Amino acid sequence: MNYRKKEEKSWKKYVGKFTKLSTLALSAALLLGGETAGAAGGGNTDYSGAVDPDDKTNVMYIILDDAGYSDLGSFGSEIDTQNIDAIAENGLKYNNFHTSPVCSPTRASLMTGRNNHAVGMGNVANFDFGANQPNSRAKIPEEAGFVSEVLGENGYTNFGLGKWHMTPTVELSPAGPYDRWPLGRGFHRYYGNLEDSSDQYRPELYRDNSPVPVPDVDDYHYSEDIVENGIQYITDHASLRPDDPFFMYLGFGAQHMPHQVPEEYIEMYEGQYDEGWDVIREERFERQKELGILPEKADLAPRAPGVPAWDDLNEEEQELYARFMETYAGFLTHTDEQVGKLMESLEDMGELDNTLIMLISDNGASFSGGEQGSMNQAMAYNKVLQEFDHMYENMDEIGGERGGSDYPAGWAQVSNTPFEEFKGTTHAGGIRMPMIVHWPDGIESKGEIRNQFTHVSDVTATVYDVLNIDPPAYMNDTEQMEITGVSFSESFDDLDAFTGKDTQYFEHSGHRTIYHDGWKAVSVHEPGTDFADDRWKLFDQSSDFSELNDLAEEYPEVLDNLIDLWHVEAEKNGALPLSENFLDGLGNLPDDNLRARESFKFYPGMSHLSESASPLTLDRNYEITIPIDIEENDEGVLLALGNRASGYTFYIKDGELHYEYNNGAERYTISSGTALEEGANEIRYNFQNTGDNQGKGTLYINDGPVGEADVETLPFKISFEGLDVGKDLLYPVSPAYEDKGEFEFTGDIEYVHYQFEEPEYILSEEVDPY
Repeated sequence: MNYRKKEEKSWKKYVGKFTKLSTLALSAALLLGGETAGAAGGGNTDYSGAVDPDDKTNVMYIILDDAGYSDLGSFGSEIDTQNIDAIAENGLKYNNFHTSPVCSPTRASLMTGRNNHAVGMGNVANFDFGANQPNSRAKIPEEAGFVSEVLGENGYTNFGLGKWHMTPTVELSPAGPYDRWPLGRGFHRYYGNLEDSSDQYRPELYRDNSPVPVPDVDDYHYSEDIVENGIQYITDHASLRPDDPFFMYLGFGAQHMPHQVPEEYIEMYEGQYDEGWDVIREERFERQKELGILPEKADLAPRAPGVPAWDDLNEEEQELYARFMETYAGFLTHTDEQVGKLMESLEDMGELDNTLIMLISDNGASFSGGEQGSMNQAMAYNKVLQEFDHMYENMDEIGGERGGSDYPAGWAQVSNTPFEEFKGTTHAGGIRMPMIVHWPDGIESKGEIRNQFTHVSDVTATVYDVLNIDPPAYMNDTEQMEITGVSFSESFDDLDAFTGKDTQYFEHSGHRTIYHDGWKAVSVHEPGTDFADDRWKLFDQSSDFSELNDLAEEYPEVLDNLIDLWHVEAEKNGALPLSENFLDGLGNLPDDNLRARESFKFYPGMSHLSESASPLTLDRNYEITIPIDIEENDEGVLLALGNRASGYTFYIKDGELHYEYNNGAERYTISSGTALEEGANEIRYNFQNTGDNQGKGTLYINDGPVGEADVETLPFKISFEGLDVGKDLLYPVSPAYEDKGEFEFTGDIEYVHYQFEEPEYILSEEVDPY
């Protein structure tokens, strides 16, 4: 289906009306005087309560990833998001919606209706903080039933698509355990990626409980793929079970790095960002006021520390950084088109008006690209600065398979307009997000703005409320935890409705915030200091929308009460003890973590294994042994982990054995120099850690050393692509065989054995890659 060419479709016609509707919304906002961000149009119909349970109401969660508060056109952006904006103009925009500062905790709250620490997701699902922090092990318990499980017990068919990131990533192996995978949490069908971020051209895909190859189609893109599968799921359902409701969770990889989109979408924005981030941010800020998203008296946060003034950059820097933002904008427009295809399909099947749609972003825009951005996803994550000249000379690759880009922090602050800070902090830039609610059959108000304080845990509570579903006290013979989210359904048709949500705590890696009755207190923590010594800021949201005017000295009693309340909420939800190091769960694995084993043995034919479930080689002494049997002219990959950006590989080519380790900045190669003998050979690689992120690697054939190298390793994560035995799926680790496809080994591999010693060096840098 070519969405852009189907002019006769009513959804298309509706989208075409958006400009006119936006003009009306602007006029209404101006009539309000700009003093309060409220409704942008008329309509104060009293909400009549929950829908008749005999009526069919579908439910859909659409989650954008790392999209900031101002990125949508309906929230002030210049980016073309006409389909999402049309949903907003036929629904409601919530301008005081909050999430967790990073994705897994947000998704855990979204799906359970509870606070993230209370359900075991105190941090992202990649890290395991062990028994000392049981609520930061990414293990959402059965006591915290997912909305999919509850709806499933009430006659819903549940479809999951796209980014998951709610399972301990160490459990994302083709052998499970599967109980925390989508099908283990109430979904009937699932298709997408289970980890934290996905390549858009060659993702690590799963269907239900099985890894599957990337579809062999021209011009493949992940966002298109998950939406096409979602449309297929709905089509099947509507065709065969038209009277039954469905629930869909659709998690886009956009706008998370890597920013990848076809060139035509980048070209749409050519030259649009040449004026730079300072000008664009001011323009968005003024547009937000015109739209009524911000009150007229709102302030714009000053430029963030470490972000240079655009006019201070040289011509080459401006050219490169503009290209990064053109790519980001094109990426979002492409995502918006996929949303349009989904909306059009819903309308074609008569399922649009009776579908309650909640569209959010999971957290604020990320500063992980640093001051200059990056074209290497692994280097950006590991805080390794990429050479500017290399990026400038290859800027045409940004957005493509070889340019896994992340934009500079200056553009991330534009995304977070008008707020301070970024993803990973509990300042507004990290936790205050757009939310759009669309439900024509259940909401009479259209195109209005709601400013009630709302939290991601409230979304599922609202769904239960409007569907007249009482969350079960027991499910699968397990007593259920209390739903702590608060329904905001009364605000659907009453812009002044009081939802009862008066308190909400936030915490991430020692960053803390508490909201209560219009006030917010935000901690400022200096790394390495006692949390008890933190300075706290105090903001009055009723008069300071952007949370920039610190009132801590004027109202010390209010601040003290809020700090006390934070501790009460933190204790109640299991947010204690505090830890400032985001990476504790990576470098210091608890004994019961699957990656903490001292020995792994993999056999040929094993399915692709995600990096987060692969043996952890960072700062550890280890040995890899691969017994093989070869004949003349046998060649191929023995073992590979990673992709073009980073990773390691063992392969035989032209009779010689090669080992390569690529840290993104430098590629280390050890080669045998002579051909292997036919018959049985034992390949062995020994790595001795000599310090933080460095060591000596020695390659052996049949106990004889054939070469060695001093290797500088990546500090936190080797790659965003996993491990293969006997081939190299997806992207090749080495350019030496990138023209050979998977380069499957033609000889015989007996097994691949990893053996570890106790690490002599542990991660020492306390760096937050988010």
